[in-house]
Amino acid sequence: MFYHIFYPLAKYSIIFNLFRYITFRTMYASVTSFVLTIIFLPIFIKKVKKLGLKEKIYEYAPETHKVKEGTPTGGGVVFVTSVIIATLLWANLTNLFIYTALLVTLYLGIFGFIDDYTKLRGASDRRGLPAWVKFLGHFVLSVFVLFMMYKIFPPAVRTKTQFLVFKNFFIDFGWAYIVFVMLVFIGATNSVNLTDGLDGLAAGASIPTLGVFLIVAYIAGNKILSSYLHILFIPGAGELSIFIGSFMGALLGFLWYNAHPADIFMGDTGSQAIGGALGIVSILTKQEFLLAVAGFLFVMEALSVIIQVFYFKKSGGKRIFKKAPLHHHFEELGWSENKIVVRFWIISAIFAVIAISTLKIR
Repeated sequence: MFYHIFYPLAKYSIIFNLFRYITFRTMYASVTSFVLTIIFLPIFIKKVKKLGLKEKIYEYAPETHKVKEGTPTGGGVVFVTSVIIATLLWANLTNLFIYTALLVTLYLGIFGFIDDYTKLRGASDRRGLPAWVKFLGHFVLSVFVLFMMYKIFPPAVRTKTQFLVFKNFFIDFGWAYIVFVMLVFIGATNSVNLTDGLDGLAAGASIPTLGVFLIVAYIAGNKILSSYLHILFIPGAGELSIFIGSFMGALLGFLWYNAHPADIFMGDTGSQAIGGALGIVSILTKQEFLLAVAGFLFVMEALSVIIQVFYFKKSGGKRIFKKAPLHHHFEELGWSENKIVVRFWIISAIFAVIAISTLKIR
């Protein structure tokens, strides 16, 4: 909105020319979403307490988690709303990339909220939406994304993705691209959801991963930089930096209240939205494989669950990890919650650096 209001005024004063620059708008979008989240989360926390929407700790969680029972949840509602508002204020509203990213985030945020509400209003076993409903939801989302890809991209690249390291090497999935998109969303949303088990863990670990795609989106939208780094030039993709910057600012604001001991949890509302945001920005920049590197912490968490379940069934009840996901394993080893969270943040930051380095190693 500000882009359309103030940039045309540049002919009267050079200061308004600032609104032309994606870098300037990205920075202030992140500040805007941070401030909105900081302001509205306390109000939301009070409201949630009155409504009785409080976390139920599942029976297999470590004993130290029992004290978290009753903590308000659903904080993702606030930071997702802040992201949407900040993005609409600072982005170019004629850009289809922005609307696609926002709609995917909103869709999965709503989907996660329904899942949260089902769990909190249901029995003590915390069962949410049935697996087939979640699968159907991701299929519908993937159809929408595929439709937008046909609107945004030319035929030569719409069902392709750029592979890591090799210069100008693309994989064309053809009609199987819809399956690939589903796998990206299912993988991203579930891995972030599994990581969301300690105060501040998922939110803090997501910020470096989002930072990678902020840089990637800016480069992809810049003809000179994309040519130099052999990244597919995607006109208009640079505006995604504003969406991602808004998300990073909102998550920082959420961490203000989610740091240990947490005043509120994000719930599936937040974890689904974060996973969706990571998925869609990787899809829209044609860097889906890069997401597996930048978000390798989330991959580790998901793999720990898959390995644990597989080995448990095959071995007749034996376990590789003391508990899964991986962060629970370290809790059982006696690590403090803060130590696990900070060390996992560090791991996330390291893999973000590795992911950025691959842009040059081509």
